[in-house]
Amino acid sequence: MKQQIRYCTTADGARIAYAVTGRGSPIVRTSHWLTHLEHDLTDSVWDHVLLGLNQRHTLIRYDPRGQGMSQRDRTDIDFGAWMEDLEAVVEAAGFSRFTLFGASQGAATAIAYAVKHAERVDRLIIYGGFARGMLRDADQVGRQRFELAKSLIRQGWGVDHDAHRQWFSSRFLPDGTAEQYRAYNRLQKVSSTAEIAALHLEASGNLDVTALLPQVAAPTLVLHCREDTIVPFERGQEIAAAIPGAELVALEGRNHMFQAGSAAHRTFFDAVTDFLGDKPMKRLPGQEGVLGTLEARGRSIDQNGLIKLALLILAVAGAVLSVVQVWQASKG
Repeated sequence: MKQQIRYCTTADGARIAYAVTGRGSPIVRTSHWLTHLEHDLTDSVWDHVLLGLNQRHTLIRYDPRGQGMSQRDRTDIDFGAWMEDLEAVVEAAGFSRFTLFGASQGAATAIAYAVKHAERVDRLIIYGGFARGMLRDADQVGRQRFELAKSLIRQGWGVDHDAHRQWFSSRFLPDGTAEQYRAYNRLQKVSSTAEIAALHLEASGNLDVTALLPQVAAPTLVLHCREDTIVPFERGQEIAAAIPGAELVALEGRNHMFQAGSAAHRTFFDAVTDFLGDKPMKRLPGQEGVLGTLEARGRSIDQNGLIKLALLILAVAGAVLSVVQVWQASKG
């Protein structure tokens, strides 16, 4: 998929890279934990989600300060900075109204923007989100786990092997494939430095937009995996319960990012297309690789079957010919 990568500057001088793809009414995706505008479309972690959102809409994505293709030497990572990044991208893109899509940590940014700029947000979609960071109500064990995660980031993020990064991959994708693990490991490596990743985690842990939830005026769709191992399903329920008129759709699975071809993949886009007033998708983008593999195997089976059938016919014909020759010889 061809994308146009552009740059804009925030009010405090950060250089932000954003991409525009597709045609149709606009959807703006807020940034979240680890993005890279180029790798997001080629790796098997988020590509099926982005391709689906992009199918009938103009999709605007961006890398936040310190990450991906945006200014990498910015260490002023906090919730206020994430809001400035989003505001700069929206102004540069030039859309007066749009659907806002926030996933994971990006849900809080989307919620805050929808309240601050209610006149611009037509609809709000939240996936796997949380309104309150884990440090806000963590007990001693929870804080120890958080510190362990930061320690692993600082010690192993930049190393050449995947051992440290794999710890995060297996938590975000407990039912992931080997290719998804490799893709997520690559994404971690190219998206940011260890310092930025640790700062991002700290900021995510401390955010809290729960007081803003009742003020969201835009129609809101909340989607969350029932057994999400990173953000508990209850966090999605809290958001849906506090936003007036919000709809909650439960997805099956444990992965924080659902897999292409999974039941959650179909449920997600059935709900999103209905919410946006789009026609249902018969074939989901991102499934081509899965279906292509199955079709290739089917063709291989068919071809092998035909070969075996041809050999069987030749063998039978040979046997019949031999019988005829023996019969003719006995008559002579």
